[in-house]
Amino acid sequence: MNIAFFLLPKQEVVCLPESATLRQTLERMERHRYTAVPVLTDDGKYVGTVTEGDLLWFLKSRPDIGFDNAHRVQLSEVPFRVEIRPVQIEANMEDLITLAKTQNFVPVIDDMGSFIGIVRRSDIIDYCERVLLPATMDEKPARREA
Repeated sequence: MNIAFFLLPKQEVVCLPESATLRQTLERMERHRYTAVPVLTDDGKYVGTVTEGDLLWFLKSRPDIGFDNAHRVQLSEVPFRVEIRPVQIEANMEDLITLAKTQNFVPVIDDMGSFIGIVRRSDIIDYCERVLLPATMDEKPARREA
């Protein structure tokens, strides 16, 4: 199966440019209630994924930065503590599943490294559930009274 079947295209993914400020990052993550967001260069290349943990550890290490001056810090200054690895669109399902075991989503890039979307782990699990579990599993047995 082609992984493009699972692709949530870039237009539907909340992303951040690496030139975004820390304040913009915090506000966007709060607005969308995401704990991790892909970060892109100005020309659309995948840089990595920023997580809430990255932001918290950065703020802990920089007591001079608060919400009132977070607009002075660029996201590119925040180190990413976890590497969220992408796959190329031509990758096989085994590669996708291997990454999805440890990542909530897998970024997808083209052969030039440009970000084209994500595959969510939940979509893979939903698909596997539909394919692997027989239809009879959907029917719950009648409960017997003791």
